[in-house]
Amino acid sequence: MQKYRVQPDDSFRLAHFDPDDTSAFVGGKQEALEALAQLNKRLEKLQELLYAEGKHKVLVVLQAMDAGGKDGTIRVVFDGVDPSGVRVASFGVPTEQELARDYLWRVHQQVPRKGELVIFNRSHYEDVLVVRVKNLVPEQVWQKRYHHIREFERMLVDEGTIILKFFLHISKDEQRKRLQERLDNPEKRWKFRKGDLEDRQLWEKYQEAFEVAIRETSTTYAPWYVIPANKNWYRNWLVSSILVETLEDLQMQHPQPEIDLGSFAIE
Repeated sequence: MQKYRVQPDDSFRLAHFDPDDTSAFVGGKQEALEALAQLNKRLEKLQELLYAEGKHKVLVVLQAMDAGGKDGTIRVVFDGVDPSGVRVASFGVPTEQELARDYLWRVHQQVPRKGELVIFNRSHYEDVLVVRVKNLVPEQVWQKRYHHIREFERMLVDEGTIILKFFLHISKDEQRKRLQERLDNPEKRWKFRKGDLEDRQLWEKYQEAFEVAIRETSTTYAPWYVIPANKNWYRNWLVSSILVETLEDLQMQHPQPEIDLGSFAIE
């Protein structure tokens, strides 16, 4: 999976990653779906262990262009996990209360506690993406935020949080197809909003903003992964594989009971 991990240097370019790439899986879509089913079962066990052990905190950050597949990734990758230990936090337009505070205030309230896995559907990165592209704050303000974010994530990691950041990378043509499907399919029209078309006109600016944000904030302690996402099956398999591999590396153990239960029997 290392080919998709962004190294902390100045060489990163989004153009080096093909949204259609499926090279890490030997086989086709059907084989990948079967492998994903096994990964789902393994993730279910690992997440249960994470919750039971109560030592680690896991934060998964999902970012993408509109129609990039964040909701679909959450729905498929985390199918079957125990909702008592998994939570999704979504970040839309800041409220008046949130705007009255620093931009990380609302984010910090949603980070995982011990034993919990939290998925950010969008995240604090909106404050170096949307605000940059749409000129919502001056450049001298958002430029400082890369440093803020690196140090915020360093603090979370120092306090025991494992951070995995995924950029779901789709092509402009794939986005066009997905947005058109939302228009054509009555069951998907609720997802469509006028702003989707406005943001699509800013594709190149958003791509540049993502590239800079990833390059500036992919660190050894909180890495970014660029996930080829034109093929949903490959996207889901790849995200699942990285997540399962990361959790297995924690070598978690079930906690010991408070007392010796060997002599107990239920009447």
